[in-house]
Amino acid sequence: MILPQALSFEALTERHGPRYKWLLLITVATGTIAGVLATSAFNVAVAVLSQQFGLGHEQVQWAVTGFMAAMTLSMLPTSWLLDRIGFRRLFLGAVLVLTAASVAGSLAQSFGQVVLARVLQGAAAGILQPLGTLVVLRRFPPPMQGRASGLLTLGLVLTPAVAPAFGGVLVDHLGWAAIFLLNTPFCLLALALGVWLLPAPGAHAQHPFDWTGALMLSLATLAIVDGVSSLRRDGALSAWTAAHVALTLLTLAAFLRHARRSPTPLIQLALFGSRTFSMGSVVSFTYGFGLYGSTYLIPVFLQSALGYSATAAGSALIPGGIALVLATPLAGRMADHFPPKAVTIAGLLLFGGSFFAFYVLGQHIGYAELLAATIVGRIGLGMILPALNLATLRHLAPHQLAQSSVIVTYARQLGGVFGIAMTAVFVEWREGTYHGLAEGVFTAYGQGFFLLGAVVLAAVLAALLMQGRPPAQPATPVRP
Repeated sequence: MILPQALSFEALTERHGPRYKWLLLITVATGTIAGVLATSAFNVAVAVLSQQFGLGHEQVQWAVTGFMAAMTLSMLPTSWLLDRIGFRRLFLGAVLVLTAASVAGSLAQSFGQVVLARVLQGAAAGILQPLGTLVVLRRFPPPMQGRASGLLTLGLVLTPAVAPAFGGVLVDHLGWAAIFLLNTPFCLLALALGVWLLPAPGAHAQHPFDWTGALMLSLATLAIVDGVSSLRRDGALSAWTAAHVALTLLTLAAFLRHARRSPTPLIQLALFGSRTFSMGSVVSFTYGFGLYGSTYLIPVFLQSALGYSATAAGSALIPGGIALVLATPLAGRMADHFPPKAVTIAGLLLFGGSFFAFYVLGQHIGYAELLAATIVGRIGLGMILPALNLATLRHLAPHQLAQSSVIVTYARQLGGVFGIAMTAVFVEWREGTYHGLAEGVFTAYGQGFFLLGAVVLAAVLAALLMQGRPPAQPATPVRP
């Protein structure tokens, strides 16, 4: 494919004027939405995949967790790739890989091929995740960053809310394979917009990539993810679980030692000297735990416990998605006028508290209560991310933004890996203790929702330690 000659950043700014930064944000957001669609829409196909291939929750969830693990690990070289090949080539390349993996997944003939396609999708989606935050912080002045972050976040959080509805229709009428194609229109649109609007790459840095640090951190991530996923099979006190814990601790210790000595480490540990950044990263982790854990658990609960079809399970989440549409831009504007920390805490309280409705009502939850709980949770969800990104990153220096945005996104996605894996394993473990009794199934899912609520509400403690409002900074005229 021969691409047209890209224009310079200055030429594009002159052509489109003040609206160019918004067009740039929409372009990157479209690609990011394509990646998030690959995450969330797939969840309604879990039950069908389980039946199709005769697999249990622990095995099928690897199609989800494998995506999340690849998505998390692929973020590690993003900062270096931005310096090496530039924003335009990185964005377009990642979207092309995502498109190809989605088409390949729709043609898969075995569960192994499904997992492979999911891993490739996740790797591409992980590279796309931090790019939108960079556009917000580099191209928008502080008084507009909340509004811009709200627009970006709208796509990120709306997609998991409404994708199950469309995914459910595809699964019920066309089968699980069609779920892979749901994001392809967004991929094609992102490619067209990217070719048209992304500026030609400028000069590139030539510093070496920290392969040693990436290998250590990847091993630690994979060890802990596999350890969590195998808890149900092996038990918390087994030698296999102990080996995972030991490998995780050893590789993390080796990574920290390496990062302190390396002149160009994968992660600058000095960033964590900022309490606001450190606590913001903790909140991002727990936010990802609750977001992706609930996006996995709610559709499975509605289908496996309450007997909803895939279409009905997805449709039950639409009102929450509408609430999310209304709440997210409002939260972005709130973050421009109130301390982002306060907006983040309010969102955490609503989001975490909504899970307790599922826990308390269990099998007696009616349709009205179900809608109310999801609406409250999605309002809280819409409030968190626009404010959290600003509260965590806005006080940092411009040269720290690329790596710090990758770290925060990495923490959120790692939390998502934990959320999906631990939720799936925890519910299956609790179901097993009740020996398949109907009442026990509802109790197991209720306890899963309690776990999600407790983790999200615990993040309030970390959010309280963040700064209230960072000092105003001038806009940074840096290319995306």
